[in-house]
Amino acid sequence: MSREATAPHRAKEYETIYILKPDIDAESAEKVGTCLAEVVGREKGQLTKVETWGRRKLAYAIAKHKRGVYVYLKYLGTGGVVSELERNLRLFDGVLKYQTVLVRSDVEVEGVAISADDVKFERLELPPLEDDKDESRERQLGLVENARREKPEGIVPELEEAELEAIGDLAGA
Repeated sequence: MSREATAPHRAKEYETIYILKPDIDAESAEKVGTCLAEVVGREKGQLTKVETWGRRKLAYAIAKHKRGVYVYLKYLGTGGVVSELERNLRLFDGVLKYQTVLVRSDVEVEGVAISADDVKFERLELPPLEDDKDESRERQLGLVENARREKPEGIVPELEEAELEAIGDLAGA
């Protein structure tokens, strides 16, 4: 007998973070959010929190993008909600990555207080993308010397050669 049949007012709590392309327009981001909210409702789940974290730098490049727009969802439901939500995230071209985590496995649905402002998808108002001047293609490939790397770290430019030798002798002792 499944757990749902024995505890109809119980659910699991999940968090999903998805990353949108950094140059996504507000309409496309809103379309993704609306669709995900409909999926959660259709699968008898319940959104409890939605946060837009904005454009942030990625830890590593994803599909040649160095930045992404992060969106956080927290919701109640069963495993079917997660699989359908992730299936829809895979279908959107504007989504770079997503990850879902089970937070709690036995939650009393009636005991969760949900504010209408917490589950509203904010309209994305992002400033235009700035080109990273430090991250030019030549610099990435190591063809251009970085001005900061010309002097070895820890050497003060005002020191004379004799003082530098004395410091070297102390370090070698």
